[in-house]
Amino acid sequence: MSDATAAAAGARPDDMPPWPQRIGFIAAVFGMFMAILDIQIVASSLNEIQSGLSASEDQISWVQTSYLIAEIVMIPLSGLLMRILSTRVAFTLSCAGFTLASLGCALAGSIEQLIVLRAIQGFAGGAMIPITQAVSFSIFPRRVMGSVQAVIGMVVTMAPSVGPTVGGFVTESLSWHWLFLANVIPGVLVCWAAWTFLDIDKADHGLAKRLDLIGLGLIAVFLGSLEFVLEEGPGDDWFASDLILITTLVCVLAGIWFFARTLRHDHPIVDLHAFANRNFAIGAGMGFIIGIALYGLVYLMPLFFGYVRGYSSLQIGQVMFVTGLTMFCCAPLVGQLSNRLDLRVLLFFGLLLVGIGTMMNANLTVESGFWQFCLPQIVRGMGLIMCIIPASRIALGTLPANEVGNASGLFNVMRNLGGAMGLALLDTVRDVREDFHWNQLIPAIDAGREVVGTEIAKYEAMLAGSVPDAHQAAIGMLVQRVMQQAQVLAFNDIFLWMGMIYLVSVPLVFLLRRLSA
Repeated sequence: MSDATAAAAGARPDDMPPWPQRIGFIAAVFGMFMAILDIQIVASSLNEIQSGLSASEDQISWVQTSYLIAEIVMIPLSGLLMRILSTRVAFTLSCAGFTLASLGCALAGSIEQLIVLRAIQGFAGGAMIPITQAVSFSIFPRRVMGSVQAVIGMVVTMAPSVGPTVGGFVTESLSWHWLFLANVIPGVLVCWAAWTFLDIDKADHGLAKRLDLIGLGLIAVFLGSLEFVLEEGPGDDWFASDLILITTLVCVLAGIWFFARTLRHDHPIVDLHAFANRNFAIGAGMGFIIGIALYGLVYLMPLFFGYVRGYSSLQIGQVMFVTGLTMFCCAPLVGQLSNRLDLRVLLFFGLLLVGIGTMMNANLTVESGFWQFCLPQIVRGMGLIMCIIPASRIALGTLPANEVGNASGLFNVMRNLGGAMGLALLDTVRDVREDFHWNQLIPAIDAGREVVGTEIAKYEAMLAGSVPDAHQAAIGMLVQRVMQQAQVLAFNDIFLWMGMIYLVSVPLVFLLRRLSA
């Protein structure tokens, strides 16, 4: 096969890229890390931001929501942006916008300003994630792809894992402003390195003339409203809220119109035909399932330690660091194995380990702490990295090079939607199961039972003289214990059911085609 034929077929190069391109790729990885880190870095510092900007509880939640909505709208558009502007210009503009918006966030004088700037930050930074993944498949040969994807896998998993910990530490040591100021100098350096070294393709400005503006508006409305419903639905009791109901109808109508238009348009905003490739379709589905664990567990564990154990953000970070450390240590080994073993084997055992590791936390008690979560986190961490690296290679590895940019955006959207849908379902299931277990346990608080009477008497003796009505206060303390037990049982249900999702997903591996060498 001639070089021209190979290029037309989308074959990967056999030689390593020159050092300037490697430096550009490293810069892109740093940019991707900043973009993913900023999703979670404010999670443990919302109270401080709320106090500093005199924001209401409803307003402060939008510091997270605005970023996520804007990011998920931008991610699928990154492939088109790369083709119109070139990879170098698209990434540099994305990083520059992210950096300037970060500076603006640090200087924001009101909660309204911060929400708008967080949306700009998410929109600009959203392009860096799929562009980095597309660059890896464009410039590196298949024989080193395991190591390259291991690096990306470490970033994708480490950033959300350490985000709340880093955010809590920075806020306690300095102030919440430094959560955003910390992006400025690295952002400038990444912009310079990307502009200087990431020159790997040419722009096609002619595509801008054929831009489907209606499709652009539809995908923005569809994904933005979908993310809004998933973020705000659990807190607003879903369709009991008129706003959620209206937004859902808008999402459905925009989605139907978008898909119908995109599949018929000669130059669609996002090319959905990548899903005709079996490996990409199943791999993207795997990405969706992986997103549930990747973002869901990062969300679930702080809830348990915050509500049940009363841990600080720093203590929570110390417990959760086990998962990130495990993935960091395992990534190089898994990367090498992915070059030698059938990727389907790694994905098979990865899903199995995530399922088993999650179900290992289905027997928690009110005393569960670091050691009860240590081994399950190690098992889950090994499984997650064994899922992430093969899933991206399986999904993108059989596509022609000219389709990778667009497909990378779709793959990342699926993973983020999995995380968003997972978080929404987790909140809803937790509320439902807490109510269920409360109704099962509360009848046991019968003063006629000897054990209940003994506990009430113990609390009355402890509270005597310190409260006006020691008996009522004692009953209140007992009810609080029941509520705590109901919360723990609800968490056990969630860990069990999440684990089962991964075990049930294992057979999907057998539908995948093996990647050729």
